[in-house]
Amino acid sequence: MATRPLDRFRLDGKTVAVTGASSGFGHHFAGVLASAGANVVLGARRVDKIEARVEELRQSGARALGVALDVCDGDSLAGFLDAAWDEFGSLDVLVNNAGIEPGPKTYALIDEDDWDSVLDTNLKSVWRSAKLYTERVIGRSQDGGNIVNIASITAFRTIKGQFPYAVSKAAVVKATEVLALEAAKHRIRVNALAPGYILTDVSRVLLESPKSDAFEKRIPQRRYGQFDDLDGPLLLLASDASTYMTGSTVVVDGGHLCAEL
Repeated sequence: MATRPLDRFRLDGKTVAVTGASSGFGHHFAGVLASAGANVVLGARRVDKIEARVEELRQSGARALGVALDVCDGDSLAGFLDAAWDEFGSLDVLVNNAGIEPGPKTYALIDEDDWDSVLDTNLKSVWRSAKLYTERVIGRSQDGGNIVNIASITAFRTIKGQFPYAVSKAAVVKATEVLALEAAKHRIRVNALAPGYILTDVSRVLLESPKSDAFEKRIPQRRYGQFDDLDGPLLLLASDASTYMTGSTVVVDGGHLCAEL
């Protein structure tokens, strides 16, 4: 029987690993991917929250595994990736979601620890995980792979007080393009998802501030995004529905990038 178009968005039999999965986007993404049929591997430093989320997913019938993960530690990342193969026999998709933001600070207010922490977590870990993932795809003779990096609208729209977060996310967009170019020979696709303003632990300082109402009115759809606004784009990039996409960044922002400044 011919494959129906919507079937290509399914992830049955595939294994997807998500970094930064204890809260926010990663916590939500794990549920979306599991509901599409994927085996999911959740990684984060907050082990108690990971274990709680894994239990929720298993109660719903999903196959899920939680792994303690510090994306700034190479050995920890390697163990996280290996755990996926050991448990499920493959790692078809890696979602690089882990990220931090030091709060509303300008370049003159951050210190070197702020800079290093954000760039190591948001950018260096993307390179490191891609490298380790590629080594394992090759070493385990897996037929290709798929990396989805989580970028941000801040890579394209500039406002005060988001340095170095915005710098790191702009670099993730460029890194996605270069990784896609260089990973293609290994049959690994690399794309990015760039959410607009959605209430998370990272965006809470801005979206719950006195400036929030005025800021929201600058979005053409006149609302902030909800987590489920990302479900379709995430499944597109993670599934076979996007097999001819690599090096792309999908922006989901309510039209914010189209808005007049």
